[in-house]
Order: sequence, then C-alpha cells, then structure tokens
Amino acid sequence: MQNLIRGLWPHLLVLVVFVLASLIYFNPVLQGKTIFQSDIVQYIGMAKEQNDFREATGDETYWTNSAFAGMPTYQLGAKYPHNYIKKLDLLFRFLPRPADYLFLYFVGFYILMRVLKVKMPLAALGALAFGFSTYLIIILGVGHNAKAHAIAYMPLVLSGVLLCFRGRLMWGFLLTTIALALELVANHFQMTYYLGLLLVCVGVAYFIQATKEKQLKPYFKSVGVLLGAAILAAGLNSTNLMATKEYADTSTRGKSELTINPDGSTKQSTSGLDYDYITEYSYGIAESLNLYISRFMGGGSAEEAPKKSKAFDELLAMGASPSDARQIVGQVPMYWGDQTYVAAPAYVGAVVVFLALLSLFLVKGPMRWWLVSGFLLSLLLSWGKNFPILTDFFISYVPLYNKFRAVSSIQVILELVLPIMGTLGLMKMFSEEIATELKRKALIRSSAILGGLTALFYLTGGSLFSFSSPYDEFFIERIGLPFVDAVREDRLSLMKTDALRSLVLMLAVAALLWFFLKEKVREPVLIGGLTLLLLIDLIGVDRRYINEDDFVAARVMKEPFQQNGANMQILEDDQDYYRVLDNVNDPWNSAQASYYHHSIGGYHAAKPGRMQDIYEFYITEGNVGVLNMLNVRYIIAQNQNGGAVAQRNPFANGNAWLVDRVELVDNADQEILALDSLNTKTTAVVRKEHNELLPGVKGLHDSLSTIELTAYRPDHMVYDFKAQKDQLAVFSDTYYEKGWNAYIDGELTPHFRANYLLRALAIPAGEHQIEFRFEPVVIKRGGMISLGSSVLFVLLFAWSVYRWKKEESANPTP
Repeated sequence: MQNLIRGLWPHLLVLVVFVLASLIYFNPVLQGKTIFQSDIVQYIGMAKEQNDFREATGDETYWTNSAFAGMPTYQLGAKYPHNYIKKLDLLFRFLPRPADYLFLYFVGFYILMRVLKVKMPLAALGALAFGFSTYLIIILGVGHNAKAHAIAYMPLVLSGVLLCFRGRLMWGFLLTTIALALELVANHFQMTYYLGLLLVCVGVAYFIQATKEKQLKPYFKSVGVLLGAAILAAGLNSTNLMATKEYADTSTRGKSELTINPDGSTKQSTSGLDYDYITEYSYGIAESLNLYISRFMGGGSAEEAPKKSKAFDELLAMGASPSDARQIVGQVPMYWGDQTYVAAPAYVGAVVVFLALLSLFLVKGPMRWWLVSGFLLSLLLSWGKNFPILTDFFISYVPLYNKFRAVSSIQVILELVLPIMGTLGLMKMFSEEIATELKRKALIRSSAILGGLTALFYLTGGSLFSFSSPYDEFFIERIGLPFVDAVREDRLSLMKTDALRSLVLMLAVAALLWFFLKEKVREPVLIGGLTLLLLIDLIGVDRRYINEDDFVAARVMKEPFQQNGANMQILEDDQDYYRVLDNVNDPWNSAQASYYHHSIGGYHAAKPGRMQDIYEFYITEGNVGVLNMLNVRYIIAQNQNGGAVAQRNPFANGNAWLVDRVELVDNADQEILALDSLNTKTTAVVRKEHNELLPGVKGLHDSLSTIELTAYRPDHMVYDFKAQKDQLAVFSDTYYEKGWNAYIDGELTPHFRANYLLRALAIPAGEHQIEFRFEPVVIKRGGMISLGSSVLFVLLFAWSVYRWKKEESANPTP
C-alpha cells in the first residue's frame, strides 16, 4: 500500500499542474466571471421553462412548451433517474467552466500516454499539446460544451481499447466501460460516432497484426471483451440513448413522410439530413494547411487585418478618413476559404506537426498504421463536398453518417491523432532501442520536408494562391478592384507572418533535438525547452481568439436576454396559456422568445420534424390560419424606429376548440396541403387510419359546447368539457405519440393527430374532465436498465479488485 501511495504522488503533482494550467488560462473565472458562450445563451433560452419548473417544484419535466410549440427535453439537459454515471462525470468536472473541460482534456490524454508507457514528463507535455489545440479552445469560447465534453473523454476510451488489444483484458474492460459511459454522458453523438470511426482503424490495424502473427484467437477475445464493455456502457446511459433515439426519429434527423417540397417539387427521400446541409461546412483542401500555419487562409471570419494594412492605406489614398478606413477594413473578411463562417483556424501547432512527422520515421507496428489511417480518414472526410468520392460514399452507404452535419468537425480525430503521434515520436527520440544514426536521419528528413515546404509558402505563396474570397465581388462593385487587391495583399501578409512563425518554431524544436542527439543538451533541459516552445506556439494563437475580453459577469450569462418593450407588453398578459412568434429575431434560430414565452420558434440542431415542415410550408409565408391553430396570440415585430413591438392576434384558436367537421385524407402530403386554405376553427384534417376513433362526431355541431384549460404544467394539462353531443376537440399542442396520454375522467382514452401536427380527441357528450399527461415509458424503462447496469458494474469492479489483490498476495513484489 505504501508503494502504491508513493507511486501516486508524481501523478497527483501532474494533476495539480493541469489544474493550475486550466485556471491560469481561463483566469477570469477566479474573479467570479464566466465566459460568454453564444450557443449556451441559446440553450439557456430553450431550457428556461424546464429549469424554472425544476426549481419551483423539485420535479423533473420531460416536456417543454417554450420552443417549437412543444418538444421533449431529452436534448435540453433532462435529468434521468438512476443516472449514476452522470454523478461521476460531475465529480470530475469540479473546476469552474470552462476550465473544467480544459482540465478533462489534459487528464484524459495524460492517462492515454501512460497506458502507452510514455514517461510522465512527456505524457504531461503531450497532454498540454492536446488540450491547447486551437480548435479545442475555440469550441469552449462559442459554447460547444457538449462537443468539448465528448472530445475530452476520447483519449480515455482509446486507453481502454488499447489495453484490451495489448492483453490487459480485465483493466481494459473496466476502463473502456467507464470511459465510454462518460463519453456517452457528454451527449454529443456526432463526436462519439467519429471516435467510433477511429476505433475501427485501431481494430483493423490490430487485426492485420494478429493475422500475420497467427494470433486471431486472442484478438477476437479482446474484441469480445470490448463489445461487452460497450454494451455495459450503453446500459449505464440507457435512458438517454433510448430517449434520444425515440426523439431523433421524429426530428429533422429522422425520415419525413412527405414526398413534396413547399414549392411542389418532389422531395428527395432520405433517412437523414439533406446533402447540402451535411456538407455546408466542408473544409477546403488547401485550408488543411491551417493545421500547421495558423492563418494560412487568413485566420477566422472576424480576423483583423495586419497592423500595416495595405487595404487601409489604399482607402486613405482614395480620400477616406482614418476612422472610416478602419471601419471598412474591419468589415472585410481576412478569411478567404469557402466555408460559411469560421471562428478560428483549426491550428494544431508547428511543434506538434513537426514531431508527428518525425514519428512517421520512428514509430512502427499497428500503432503507426491506425494513427496514419485515422489521420487520413479524418482529413479526407473533413473536405466534404470538396472530396465527393469519399463523402458521397459515406453519406450513401456508411450507417448513420448522414445523420450529422458540419463534416469539417471530424477533424477532431486528427487533432487527437497528431498529438499522439508527436508524443510517441518524441518518446522514440529518447529510446535507447533505436540507433542514434536512425534518429538523426529521421530528424534531418523531417526538418527538410517541413522546413522546405514552409519556406516555399513564404517565398512563393503570392504566386501559388489567389487569396480571393467569395465575398470579394461585393467589395469590387462598391469600392473597386484596387482596394480588393490590397485586401489580398493583407491576406498574403498574414500567411507569410505565420509561415515564418511556424518555421522558426519548427527549427527551434529541430535544433533542440539535434543538440540532444549530440549530447549537448540534457533530457530535462530538452523537455523544458520543448514545453516552453509548445506553450508559446499554441497559447500564442489561442489568445488571439479566446482571452479575457470574452468573459463577462456571471449574472450576464444567468440572464442573457435583455427584456425589450415587446416582451414586457406580452408578459402583462398572464391570464392564459398562449404562444408567441418572434419575427424580429430569426424565429427558427433564436431562443430569445423561448426565454420569456411559449414560443413556436427556438434554437436546436434537431428540431421537431413536423414543426419544421409547418414552418417551411406556412409560417414563412405568414399563413394566419396556421398561426391561429398554434394559438399564436402575439407576434413580435419591428416598429418604424427599429424597436420590438408586440402585435396581438385576436383570431388565435385558443388552447382547445371543438370542430364541426372532419376532412379525411390518405397521406402526409394531403394532410399538410389541406392546411393551406383550411378554416382550422371549424374543420380538422385527420388521416383515414384514425377513422375508427371518430364515431359519432363527424358533422355534429353544438353551439353551447365548451372546452377550457383549467390547469397547466409543461407535462400535465387539465381541461373542463361540457357538451350535449359527442364532439371532436383539437388542441393547440404538438402530438407526440411516445409519451403523451389522454384521460377522460381519469380513464385512459386513445387520442390521435390532426392538422398534421396537433392533438385531437373524440369526447362523448356530457360534462368531463380532460387531462393530457406526458408519461414517457422510455424514462421508466431506461431508469431500470441504468440501475441494473450500475449494480452489475460495481460487482464486476469489486470482483476485479479482489482478483488483483489475490494475485498480488500470491506474487508479492520482492
């Protein structure tokens, strides 16, 4: 035990270094500030109703009416029963955000390096290289917390998998189970999917080795253990996985029943996302050089021009004032790639890229091949529509690939692979098993390749590339070609500046390694020098995009949406439950209305599929009948002064209404098209498949009948009904089959969908109490599976520890 404690102290010291590095980089958190994350602002708006409900009642609601006319909270931070793996995750994230995610980056990668038997100083160096990679810092700045969360656990999953393939089955199983369970807790399945592609590369590389060495039996035994770990990890996250799958099928990520587009053209049948939507953010082929030269493509979309700007001088020569010239130059994108918007370049670092190249000459075996294949697969797929042969194949034939957009984000895999390669390459430079001459040749070749390429870009970049942006035509028409030519010179200047920067850093690393091989520099000095160069390299670029200026007082993020006159006006109407359409902000990409009201818009990557259809067919066209059936009482519009004003819609149908007649249709196309001229107050459109639920209600009218909402919770609504004849009631709330149940006087009664989107219920004559309760079976079922999986894991862990202690007792260390 003493030996164990003594062995842990160095690792604890490394963890302290990681804590300090995380807090120092994000030091404003020590002053109580928080980073302003645009995506988290939108999340706060979307989750406001459920969070308020949780705080007020102590209960959890799995449905919110604050966005898209109603949707499950499964992807909005829902808390599930028996989700013990989430509690473990929260235990690891003890630092203030976003320092907690940076700390996870460091720790996960450090553990991976130790599994690969890398010495502690080098493992810590590799962890810093991974954690400070520019893309990983940028996503923290914009609020892609779930993505960062998932990336942080990738090295830990990889650690468990490699342990299994190296014969450490018991510890590999335990580590893979817990790491993959934590990976799934992050709830960013796109990142987990990309990690799966990398693990396929790992598996293939070890399969080839096992085949050559005729060791297929141990190989398949390892695969079996890993499959068991994956099943148990999924069990620990069963509620989230099952609920997400259930919702995804009804969302924009699922298959639509429609065969037509709003303009009447034929809709392409697909079980995933639209091709253009998937490939909108495709990385440029030349843009990949950003990995090594940070502003090769001009940096981010909001990148500032160089201090000695040619474009600024050109404007002054044209007669503009200095203030006007600065303003105009500030509006011109230095970024000249093809992507719609880029917050910052995906810079991995000159130091890391050089060491990774060095590793290609020194690292052998399956490790080399899965690293190289993982890098190439990630890079080629990130090109998206710029490399259609591979992209089209994956979209058409690789399961689930078409469920995810922003293909450029698969570069997270190469951003994991390159630091691994770089650290292993450095480890080989210290290895006594490799001849010094071989190391010297590898160093010379790497320096010549990368140094020569960098010098080429610096000296001839102006003739190799156009530095033209898709936005240049706009400025040519308004200001003139000489100005745009000057802008292109500024872009060239940024590229040359960073090319020279990368060249100097690379040569400095090469020089340190050369003197080390010449025994002029000792190992501690080398590691210290490399660490300093690495931090100067990565943090120097990171700070261009994420720094103290991005932090605000905590209260700003707690209440991110400023209340305007329209919001105050609407909030005075607290007599009823109604909806709001925000036409000032983009209603389909803003959660501002959701923060204050029950909105028919919102902000989410997987919107409810049928609501998306209604939006595209009718809401964009301002169809009043559709707005009425959604109970839109207020429309936020812009007044003549540019301010927001609330316009009351006096024709909204209310929370529920009774119709006189039913129009039966055969399919989804007829169902949605019928809404175009439908009087939703008197007529309901119902699919023929629900005809058996309509006995006695068709064509009946009772002017004295009433239905009124008397109690409201997000997941439970109560109505009082009174009529002398059987009636068909339509409710302004979204129909969601797997969760909502209807009760008449406490008795479960089938309800169905009407008007393509809404709930409908046949109600017999008389006085009745109608209830709608959201009672998703998936939550109860998933909770029991999570509980059973947690118990099983604890038992397996206890048995493993017992077995380990027993083996240690039988074979004591001398």
